Amino acid sequence: MPEARPAADPVRIARWGLFVLTLINLLNYLDRFVLPAVLESLKQEFHFTDAQLGLLATGFILVYMLTSPVFGTLGDRGARPRLIAAGVAIWSLATALGGFARGFVSLFLARSTVGVGEAAYGTVSPALLADYFPAEQRGRVFAVFSAAIPIGSAAGYVLGGYVDHHLGWRAAFFVAGVPGLLLAVLASRLADPPRGSQDAHADLHAHAPVKGIGLAAYAVLLKNLPYVLIVLGYAAYTFALGALAVWTPTFLERERHLARTDATVQFGAIVVVTGFLGTFVGGWLGDRLLPRYRESYLWVSGITTLAAAPFAFLAFMAHDRTVYTAAIVVAELLIFMSTGPINSAIINVVAPEMRATSVALSILAIHLLGDIPSPPLIGYVSDHSTLERAMLILPVAFAIGGLIWIGAAWRGEREGRRAFLTPG
Repeated sequence: MPEARPAADPVRIARWGLFVLTLINLLNYLDRFVLPAVLESLKQEFHFTDAQLGLLATGFILVYMLTSPVFGTLGDRGARPRLIAAGVAIWSLATALGGFARGFVSLFLARSTVGVGEAAYGTVSPALLADYFPAEQRGRVFAVFSAAIPIGSAAGYVLGGYVDHHLGWRAAFFVAGVPGLLLAVLASRLADPPRGSQDAHADLHAHAPVKGIGLAAYAVLLKNLPYVLIVLGYAAYTFALGALAVWTPTFLERERHLARTDATVQFGAIVVVTGFLGTFVGGWLGDRLLPRYRESYLWVSGITTLAAAPFAFLAFMAHDRTVYTAAIVVAELLIFMSTGPINSAIINVVAPEMRATSVALSILAIHLLGDIPSPPLIGYVSDHSTLERAMLILPVAFAIGGLIWIGAAWRGEREGRRAFLTPG
């Protein structure tokens, strides 16, 4: 008889999955934020208005939002690694195709197609991570996963600005898009554990489709008040964060008169340092406080986001470089502290077999109410006033998001229970 092969180490499988998914998440945000780094070059070549530049960012988010529910349902039913791999391949090719654009329509279509691929990845990856790691580790796990956001965003700003300066904006899209094809291959080889395998309460049926998941699941989620409050706060947060990411390099160049490479590199450096530090501190703090506070993830997210609002206001009002740079640093540090905890809050408040669906619905809501309207709105206000005045909308949105999360945390602590609903 052939010798039995040793069972794979689940810890190693989980860590490898986290590594690959985090690397893909880094590339995800790199591809997103190549665009803001080249906005001024696009404006000069094609004579786009600021509203059109804002729409280029919105096109990707619009498609990402509309296709996420489809991939959420598929992610709760089918083979997740293959779905992720297909998404990574699609968005990488679409990013590279942006380099062939000849005007607004062709560039808008290319950037919008990026959203199809990222919807497949963005909805499925959090649910897969939740099945790699137990609930008490998820704050730190999602902090690691979310640390790729500032690193990838900064890489997009720096790489986009550098390549644009030396080789032109078209080359920036080519360089950003190609590496994703290799990561698509790695994603296709990841393990796909049973849904709910890390949840002691879960009724496991390994890799079997869950009956009742589909449109009915979205109705169930809308009745889950804690989930709804989390998503509404996330929408306000995303409104501000989306416009902040798109317009800050242009703000620094146009309103504070920094050179283009200085604006992209300075903001990119701030994002990577504050994002890396803030994400890990927020995730660690959420896990550390969990034994004492049932809603620790929401408390951390709400308090830090509310505290970021006055610093964001100072960042856009101050003209002294030392003052506005320090304000940007503090605001970004506080903003990024919520990225790990808020994803943990969403995952933990719904049933295991609905996690991809819950992430999909949250993506739909936060982008529909958040960073779909905010970049073109800021551009529109800028066209009719100044970019400096337009950016003052963002601290208000941060304050609203923080207050909603604090209210949801207070409600959860008072009731002493979690909403945990399954489809009937």
